Amino acid sequence: MLKVAKFGGSSVAGTEQFRKVKAIIEAESARRVVVVSAAGKRDAGDHKLTDLLYLCHAHLNYGVSCDEIMQTIEQRFAEIRASLGLHFDVEGEMEKLRARLNRDTSVDELVSRGEYFTARLMAEYLGYAFIDAADCVFFGYDGQIDREKSDRAIAAALEKHKRIVIPGFYGRLPTGKIKVMSRGGSDITGALAAAAVGADVYENWTDVSGILMADPRIVPEPRPIAKITYAELRELAYMGASVMHEESIQPVKEKGIALNIRNTNRPEDPGTMIVGGTEERGDDDRFITGIAGKRNFTIITVSKQNMNANLTLCQALEIMDRFHAPVEHITLGLDSFALVSSSAAMGDALFDILADLRKTCRPDDIRVQDDIALVAAVGRKMSSRPGISGRLFKALGDSGVNIRTIAQGADELAITVGVDNRDFETAIRVLYDGFAG
Repeated sequence: MLKVAKFGGSSVAGTEQFRKVKAIIEAESARRVVVVSAAGKRDAGDHKLTDLLYLCHAHLNYGVSCDEIMQTIEQRFAEIRASLGLHFDVEGEMEKLRARLNRDTSVDELVSRGEYFTARLMAEYLGYAFIDAADCVFFGYDGQIDREKSDRAIAAALEKHKRIVIPGFYGRLPTGKIKVMSRGGSDITGALAAAAVGADVYENWTDVSGILMADPRIVPEPRPIAKITYAELRELAYMGASVMHEESIQPVKEKGIALNIRNTNRPEDPGTMIVGGTEERGDDDRFITGIAGKRNFTIITVSKQNMNANLTLCQALEIMDRFHAPVEHITLGLDSFALVSSSAAMGDALFDILADLRKTCRPDDIRVQDDIALVAAVGRKMSSRPGISGRLFKALGDSGVNIRTIAQGADELAITVGVDNRDFETAIRVLYDGFAG
């Protein structure tokens, strides 16, 4: 058994969090590859070190001294070192960094030092070998990660050292310069490492006990999802759920590696296991895995007697594309169709879109419905349970929620309904209480 464990910023924010990480690592010998983010906030009034480093770069650009900020960063690392009895030369390394700082300093190199210093301390604390991401995560000239080269380097590092710590978030360009990933990039590094070494499980340790079945701002204390497929996760993310970004799971998804989201502060919680396949999994009777949604959509309904549906729909989609208005859902009838698009994406172009639809499609009627929210019930088990759609619609109707549009994907993983914005939270609570809670 081999596990890759990635720890987010909140998991490595200070001395106590470092101790929790060590206890987790020592609890299972399979955790031989560790990826860490930069130290995050210790409390609500604290700062993420990455944010402080970005602020340093802004000061450099404007010719303002960043000595005070750098001193704050140095003290954070020095406190962790002293509390844990470590020997890493924080002051010496920071002095070298200060000597290189000027207006031409790369922002990528500067902000990557948060992960670099955190990983150096963590590697010493765990007794693992430190492997600089600049030596094992490589980008091509196009700015994309060179998977083949990175895989070889990470696998070789583990083969040589047996137990390694890698800083997340950055890598090296062919020019030798440091390049950082988008925010949250340490998740990508963790997934790359798991895929490179052929891990059995990729553990992503954070400050929540897995993915929740609904937004806790709408549903009080929603249950965590015990097991979810990558396909279901994608559906929930698409509908606005706060889950991991597609790019951060793609490497392990491709290799069929299970991803386990865990809570550093509650390591006894099993968290959420993300797996491949679409078969029914789990030991409960719930057929809805999760519920998510987004507000502020517009429905454009085009009607025309004896319509050539294929031609007219194609014309309408070309118009929407021309105005960069992405179509989320399409409802097609014999003499009409409805297009659902983000109101914000259309913006002021709505009237131009309507004018072009009238000119090109020559409809008998065009209707526009604003202030629409989309709510999706996602679940791999729904396709095998007769009558699910009817039960969902009845529950919403009984609660006074008017359904404006309905869509179901070809894979039957999600049923999406359009409701008025004012009914958005009610719809989510009705679906959760009736089918997921």
